[in-house]
Amino acid sequence: MFNDFVLQFGPSTVGGLVVGSIYALVALGYTMVYGVLRLINFAHSEIFMIGSFAALFVLSLVSLPGPLTGLALLGMMVLLFVVAMAASGGAAVALEFVAYRPLRKRNAPRLAALISAIGASLFLQELFALVVIPEVFERQGRIDAAVPRLVDRNTVFTVFGAEVKTDHLVIIVAAVVMMVALDQLVARTRIGRGIRATAQDPEAAVLMGVNINTIVRLTFLLGGAMAGVAGVLYAMEFENIRYNIGFVLGIKAFTAAVLGGIGNIRGALVGGIALGLVENWGAIFFGTQWKDVIAFVILVVVLLFRPTGILGESLQQARA
Repeated sequence: MFNDFVLQFGPSTVGGLVVGSIYALVALGYTMVYGVLRLINFAHSEIFMIGSFAALFVLSLVSLPGPLTGLALLGMMVLLFVVAMAASGGAAVALEFVAYRPLRKRNAPRLAALISAIGASLFLQELFALVVIPEVFERQGRIDAAVPRLVDRNTVFTVFGAEVKTDHLVIIVAAVVMMVALDQLVARTRIGRGIRATAQDPEAAVLMGVNINTIVRLTFLLGGAMAGVAGVLYAMEFENIRYNIGFVLGIKAFTAAVLGGIGNIRGALVGGIALGLVENWGAIFFGTQWKDVIAFVILVVVLLFRPTGILGESLQQARA
């Protein structure tokens, strides 16, 4: 068993970094919304799904001649990111307007918002399965949809016996760049100051002239945009998507947010990478079929023994 771990450590680590980067991007939406509204937006997993289908829609229109390289690849990635971020961000804002804002105006209990989130999640899944996929993509909605290969999977370099391929580098670099950009936006811009002020003390923020509804919309927009990027990267890596791909991945992203310290943007990055690595390393010992079990055991253990997460923020005092 130990020899298997040594032999598979390198490839499992690379795979963990790749999938962990996707978890981290999705986790950003959970952590930002929780930081501002103290709401677990369980419909965020479907926002990720919408981003993946937006990428597939663009690729089906373009009709790629084959895997791209150089400036062609860069241009296509930028186009996919822009479209997916717009689709997911717009869907997230619409979700807030329809499912959450009426409850906030009525000062409804948080349980009502949680039930609304679950209902919205199931609604979006069924909407895509029954309407969007058959009408737009002209195929059955409850089967996997193949995604054209975007980049050749050539080995760039080898580390600890693991081949790091082109797609691995694209995913990891793109995810890190987007997360750093979001972190800097929240830390250094006027919008970011408004988000932080609302997260810390909504009443005081209103007195200082902050429009709470605008900040909430921007929070959903930014979180949705990150999920859109994650959808593109997921489609590129796994090359098939489905109407319910966000269900399990969304819960894992929520686990990553809790693991890193929910409400903490950098914690989402740390939690996502940590979860991806532990999940892959554990699969060496128990088999790949145990990956989901490992992820959810981590969620239970963290909530039992360290609910503050890796970066040490409590669930009650977390800040965006």
